[in-house]
Amino acid sequence: MTTSQLEERGREAGIYFTAADLMSAEFAEPTWAVPGLVAEGLNLLVGSPKLGKSWLCLGLGVSIASGGKALGKIDVDQGAVLYAALEDTPRRLQGRLQAVLGSQPVPTDLHIVTNLPRGLQMAELVSEWLTHTPNARLVIIDVLRKVTARSDARSSGYEADYDSMGLLKALADKHGVAVLAVHHTRKMVDDTDVFNEVSGSTGLTGAADAILIAKRSRNTAEAVLHVTGRDVTEQEYGLVWHAEGCSWSLSEEPVHLSMMGGTRRTILSWITEHEGDTPTAIAKGTDVPLATVKQTVRRMVEDDQLASDGEGRYFLPLSLSPVSPVSPGYGFGDSGDSGDTLLGVTA
Repeated sequence: MTTSQLEERGREAGIYFTAADLMSAEFAEPTWAVPGLVAEGLNLLVGSPKLGKSWLCLGLGVSIASGGKALGKIDVDQGAVLYAALEDTPRRLQGRLQAVLGSQPVPTDLHIVTNLPRGLQMAELVSEWLTHTPNARLVIIDVLRKVTARSDARSSGYEADYDSMGLLKALADKHGVAVLAVHHTRKMVDDTDVFNEVSGSTGLTGAADAILIAKRSRNTAEAVLHVTGRDVTEQEYGLVWHAEGCSWSLSEEPVHLSMMGGTRRTILSWITEHEGDTPTAIAKGTDVPLATVKQTVRRMVEDDQLASDGEGRYFLPLSLSPVSPVSPGYGFGDSGDSGDTLLGVTA
């Protein structure tokens, strides 16, 4: 029996198979640049300007190139990293690297480039570097808009975004590495779905294998990293900024605390031990001014950080009550699993 050209050519290219072929095949597990967080494929890291995304990327690059711990806790396999720091100068990068390294030795497998062409030329150059660097584990593009092709009036925004991301995804898939592309959030906040805050069209998020969105409250050293993707479990993780070492680490606190200011934390801590208290009792017990307490507890109820009986008494919301324990801020495993095995977290 003759076969169609679609089947014949598809089998030769490894893109055509029957369901029986698929179920009998054996596939290697995806390679993790950062176990449980950044997997082989195209990863989109998104956050507001000046949040500290570049510091996060540099820290990840140093940890992988050195074979140390990412975010202070996650054991990573050593490998080469290409860091395209496209908004930085060599002088600034030297200062940043000194701050991140401290007394650590300089990793020889961290390769840095400060300029790349756009579109297909960029993809060809990076692909050639990957071919000549067999131990590569991560490519960082900081920022995405510096390598995307110029917009074409004949193409829609979706098509242009998807095509630009497609070049990076093809790189990741061809060479079996993780690509981490840095991008910005839009100005409008979406309270219903944080992943709707990615600037640009859905072509960006649609082409990505994973999306990581970092959100940080003003005047705090904490942030929350929201993660979703094809090979990662959808989770939220608390991060802490360390100004002395210019680095981010996974928080030891439950993730719900990572976006709270000091007053909210104080009130939540009090209510945890004194459920049902009124604003007057809270103010007396915490030394927070009564007017501040009244305003703050109202906002905490709106943000689902406290519950109220409608008669002036406040409680922990169901999601934070003792019968519904909060998972650790760094639990990357499945529900009920701390994730230590997957993450390689050591004490």
